[in-house]
Amino acid sequence: MTVVHIIDVESGNLQSLQNAINHLGYETRLIKSASDPELQTAERIILPGVGNFGHFVDNLTSRGFEQPIKDYIASGRPLMGICVGLQALFDGSSESPSSRGLGLIPGTLSKFDISEGKSVPEIGWNTIIPQDDLSFGLDPYKRYYFVHSFAMIVDDVQLDDLHSKGWKVALTRYGNERFVAAIHKDNVFSTQFHPEKSGKAGLEIIDNFLKGIHPVTEYTDEQKSLLGNDYTNFGLTRRIIACLDVRTNDQGDLVVTKGDQYDVREKTEGGNVRNLGKPVELAQRYYEQGADEVTFLNITSFRNCPLKDTPMLDVLRLAAKTVFVPLTVGGGIKDVVDVDGTKVPALDVAGMYFRSGADKVSIGTDAVFAAEKYYANGEKGDGKSPIETISKAYGAQAVVISVDPKRVYVNNRNETPNKCFQTLSPNPEGQNWCWYQCTIKGGRESRDLGAWELAHACEALGAGEILLNCIDKDGSNSGYDLELIDHIKSAVSIPVIASSGAGNPGHFEQGFTKTKADACLGAGMFHRGEYTVNQVKDYLISKGLKVRIDNE
Repeated sequence: MTVVHIIDVESGNLQSLQNAINHLGYETRLIKSASDPELQTAERIILPGVGNFGHFVDNLTSRGFEQPIKDYIASGRPLMGICVGLQALFDGSSESPSSRGLGLIPGTLSKFDISEGKSVPEIGWNTIIPQDDLSFGLDPYKRYYFVHSFAMIVDDVQLDDLHSKGWKVALTRYGNERFVAAIHKDNVFSTQFHPEKSGKAGLEIIDNFLKGIHPVTEYTDEQKSLLGNDYTNFGLTRRIIACLDVRTNDQGDLVVTKGDQYDVREKTEGGNVRNLGKPVELAQRYYEQGADEVTFLNITSFRNCPLKDTPMLDVLRLAAKTVFVPLTVGGGIKDVVDVDGTKVPALDVAGMYFRSGADKVSIGTDAVFAAEKYYANGEKGDGKSPIETISKAYGAQAVVISVDPKRVYVNNRNETPNKCFQTLSPNPEGQNWCWYQCTIKGGRESRDLGAWELAHACEALGAGEILLNCIDKDGSNSGYDLELIDHIKSAVSIPVIASSGAGNPGHFEQGFTKTKADACLGAGMFHRGEYTVNQVKDYLISKGLKVRIDNE
């Protein structure tokens, strides 16, 4: 079996890349040290990176990889960079001004501009705009998964400079900014997007690279003239996420469940935990239906189970083998004491999930505690919260904050220090001012902290995305709390995922057209088989909204 070598400097989730390559029929081996003799004999190398530019390139340098990688490229053997692996080929990045890239491609990366209203990081499915002959089967009519805040943003002069040095370029536009999405010269090919997380389209690109083939697709002049001209939603499709609440039932089986207001027990005598299916099987089903992401939320605790044997790790390992879209896991991402008394920091807990196949981790209760400390400390972090430690190592895009708020009505805005607004839905007493109170521990305990304040603080601490639940709407099938979504969007510039309340495809349309939600999440309606992900996407297409179709 042909071996593909992967450079590993412990930056992000390599398990998904290994799974994708294994799925294509290759063996993978990690190279963790520049002294590894296999670096000299490798026939194909992939250089993947996630998170902070400086963290990645500094690790490359400190581990002695810089010159061996350059020597490998000079030998003519093929190398593929992915995400920060692409960025590392440039001179540097404004993200880490003191850190030096490999300098193989001229240019310095910069952060996306949020002034036009787009969320940063860019998280979602975008197209590529070819400037030259396409490499390795890149297709401008397919969608690829991007997740990054910094990019090689180019103007015509910079693009001409790349061309003059022999680089073939495919661009992507995020709002009004054009950036390098893929670049190719001789034996070097790199993508800013994650092909291992881009469904069938991404797997094709990896397979073509490993085989060294360049499929050619002919386009008419009319087709070429249309490429890249539609930037609806800043270029991204509308992201549909399938969410699985996972816990053990009374029989000790791991199941996907769903209830209302976080009560997952049947309303019958005995009150068994509602069992809607097995998590790995459902994740595979939703991937095949076209889900853009899959989220696992662990809503139980495994108190008598060693961390390394946590059932959610097995769920991730198995799901990641065949589900080639982003996977998020939440629940238990915090500083913990293992069953043997060992103290394990949140960063190490998150690392276990990343190594098992997770692309993002979701933090709930501990995010509230971190935000409370942030305000008590004069709106400054102490560097010790799970948000700060994980985002520093893996990047902001790897940290999702799960918010569980409930609406509280007041007579006027002066009754609470938390952010209020006048609602269009007054309560029976006629109060039309309200705020959203944060809860912790699965909604069982309330805190004197508003959801707006939580979101604002967590972005400052380094979070990259908000998963916005709503206790009032959970399990109601009555649609999202639209006022809540825009309330939170006004607090942050990072993406916000609408959650809680989706009962039919029309609710997804409302989420996208009546609010500024970056993604919409569904759970019970999918688990119960009332609608499929495909049916939601078909409905959105009928309403003129762009979605990703994996078999395009």
